[in-house]
Amino acid sequence: MRYEFRISGVVPDTLAANFPELDRIPVREQTLLLGVVADEAHLYGLLTRFQSLGLRVLEMRQVAA
Repeated sequence: MRYEFRISGVVPDTLAANFPELDRIPVREQTLLLGVVADEAHLYGLLTRFQSLGLRVLEMRQVAA
């Protein structure tokens, strides 16, 4: 499954390095992180990483592959 995560603010290189499985696309005052999520455990692991690094997820959605 491919997911898109819309993060508040610009995610710097140092934080983006914690998500090697996701591509990063900066947009106005936000960052899109896109990538394949293997399963539900992987999805929850990503959300936990976002939270632990202080990243605010504005939107999360499954997108067509």
